[in-house]
Amino acid sequence: MNYSGIDLHSNNSVVSVIDETDRVVAEKRLPNDLAKILAFLAPWRAGMAGVVVESTFYARSRIMHGLSLSGAACAAYVPM
Repeated sequence: MNYSGIDLHSNNSVVSVIDETDRVVAEKRLPNDLAKILAFLAPWRAGMAGVVVESTFYARSRIMHGLSLSGAACAAYVPM
């Protein structure tokens, strides 16, 4: 089982994939392009338990919405 964490910024994101032992399987800075993020996550999609997005930039909700439609569970954590 794998998990993904995305640190979402205004024009790029750091996307990480970790396994059940908290080992970083993959990590990459990507532009905020849903197709590129989904392509990066594709090799782990079948075993992906969930995706967590950390963001303070509200205009990128399209990316979070797209991730939830991809079949992976999606949660957003927005610090106040």
